[in-house]
Formats: sequence, C-alpha cells, structure tokens
Amino acid sequence: MRELIEKIVEEGEVLSEHVLKVDRFLNHQVDPVLMKRIGETFAKTFQNESVTKVLTLESSGISPALMTAYALRVPLLIARKRKSLTLQNDLYTAKVYSFTKQEEIEISVSRSLLHEDDHVVIIDDFLANGQAALGLTEIVKQANAKVAGIGIVIEKAFQDGGTLLRNRGFRVVSLARIASLQGGKVQFAEEVVCP
Repeated sequence: MRELIEKIVEEGEVLSEHVLKVDRFLNHQVDPVLMKRIGETFAKTFQNESVTKVLTLESSGISPALMTAYALRVPLLIARKRKSLTLQNDLYTAKVYSFTKQEEIEISVSRSLLHEDDHVVIIDDFLANGQAALGLTEIVKQANAKVAGIGIVIEKAFQDGGTLLRNRGFRVVSLARIASLQGGKVQFAEEVVCP
C-alpha cells in the first residue's frame, strides 16, 4: 500500500533497530482516512474466504480491524487482555508473551461469540515475533473455527513472526514489510501486492 509506506517514511520514527514508532497515524493518534483504505484493502484481499468475523487484540489492532470488519460487513471481535466484571467465565483463553512489555499475558474471548462455523480473519497493527497472532489463532482453534487469514499492517520482516506463522500454514498478508531499521532508517522488503 503506497499510502501506508509514504506515512511510515514521512511520520514514522525509528527508535532503535527493533522499534518503529508510528503513533502519529496508527496506534495512538489514528488517521481515519488511511484506516479506511487499510480496511478496504484487507477486505478485498480476504473477500473470497467466506469471512464471518474479524478478530483482533486490544488495543492497537482495533482501528484497522474495525475498518476491515466494516468493509466486509461482519462483526469485529476483540480479544481482551484484562478480565472485567462482564468477562469472567466461559472463555477461550491463550497465553501471549509481550516482548514490548516483557511479560506474559492471558488473552480471552467469550465462548458465546466464536463458534465452529466461523471463518475468522485476524487483523493486527504489527507483526514482529508473532506471539499475539499465534495466541489469536489458538483461540480460533479452541472454538473449532477456521482462520481464514491474517492481515498485518506493518510486518518487521527481519524478525521471525512472519516465518513462524507462514510455516504453520497460515496465509499472512502484510501491507508494509520492513527489512531493516538499522542506522535509524526504514528499509522496506519487497512490496506486497494485494488485489
């Protein structure tokens, strides 16, 4: 996606060789026009997969996932990181290690909202080590539902998450793939062609 790559170049900030800050348009302040285009691109990419739900993890994946669900005209399901008074029992759960926060968290989805006849597209803002996406695939598996695909806004192709997920047979579509952040400069991997 040319617009996304331009935003990364213009507004992204390389904090280290592993960290790209994109909070000006993706995960703190959100560019709604760009999110709409991202959602439309993912919807077109997965349009032949009989998608019944879009699944994401709170909170940074919500914007692109919501726009994808809107474009597909299906519900958005948000896996929760914290239990609440209304989300205590009868849950699908998975453990996810957060490299950013250096801790393991338990994510959960109500069993009443995910069923074996669901075809689920997982959407997230970043793919690095793949642990968040892997945890979401585990929740889909527990429901005996099908992962129809995984859509990632920005993939750090120099980390092993994409390879891990693809080697497990998942279709992973990343709109921007970063080959390196070395020297404070974003270098992109080959462009991903989406329908």
